[in-house]
Amino acid sequence: MGRLTDKTALVTGGTSGIGGACSERFAAEGARVIMTARGKERGKAFEAELQAKGLDVVFFPCDVTSKEDIAALYDFVKDNYGRLDILVNNAGVLKTGALEEITDEEWDLVYDTNVKSLLWVCQTFIGMLQEAGGAILNNASISGLQSYIKGRRSYMYATSKAAVIMFTKHLAKNYAPKVRVNCICPGKVITNLFTNRDFSRFKDSNLLGRMAEPEEVANVALFLVSDEASFVTGDVILVDGGEALV
Repeated sequence: MGRLTDKTALVTGGTSGIGGACSERFAAEGARVIMTARGKERGKAFEAELQAKGLDVVFFPCDVTSKEDIAALYDFVKDNYGRLDILVNNAGVLKTGALEEITDEEWDLVYDTNVKSLLWVCQTFIGMLQEAGGAILNNASISGLQSYIKGRRSYMYATSKAAVIMFTKHLAKNYAPKVRVNCICPGKVITNLFTNRDFSRFKDSNLLGRMAEPEEVANVALFLVSDEASFVTGDVILVDGGEALV
């Protein structure tokens, strides 16, 4: 038996990067995984790839900045699975800019995707998670930590991820003991968020001298949503290769 056998998991932004790695890792451990993302073509291709490996996954297109999409997602989960044990709020966008350059549209895009989507998704699924005695895992970032203010242009991204961290703590306090809620703060991870693919520029950014693979973050996520972390809630876990110490 796997570590997530008989569990139903929902992963937003679940078809690429850290979310994609979580979807595959959870399914490999026995979970029934619902993956959401906006990109339908990529989602169906990833669904077929994982199903070919014998994994119990399904892709459901959903823009988490749309209440209508989230409502449709809820109906799909309820009608087809009847329960939800694990929710991973992973969907997010990365935008940076100097103070004078930030537009209202950019600011709203970042906060709608990185913060408001958590509110809406959690509001929608908290009842099912309470019934199941489930777990929520939010994906923030090392950028959201007060101890890590190195970027000069990260007003939008860093502050949105700081909000995710505090949102996690409030959820954990208000929904214990029925629902465990934790947060991961990855450092630099090899994902499509980076348009500049010259990752050698980051070799001195942490103690391990390299960027993380998405699977390395997914391993930590697996622990936190599994019963092995049954006494862990309200915590913010760095997955940064010691970057906060550099």
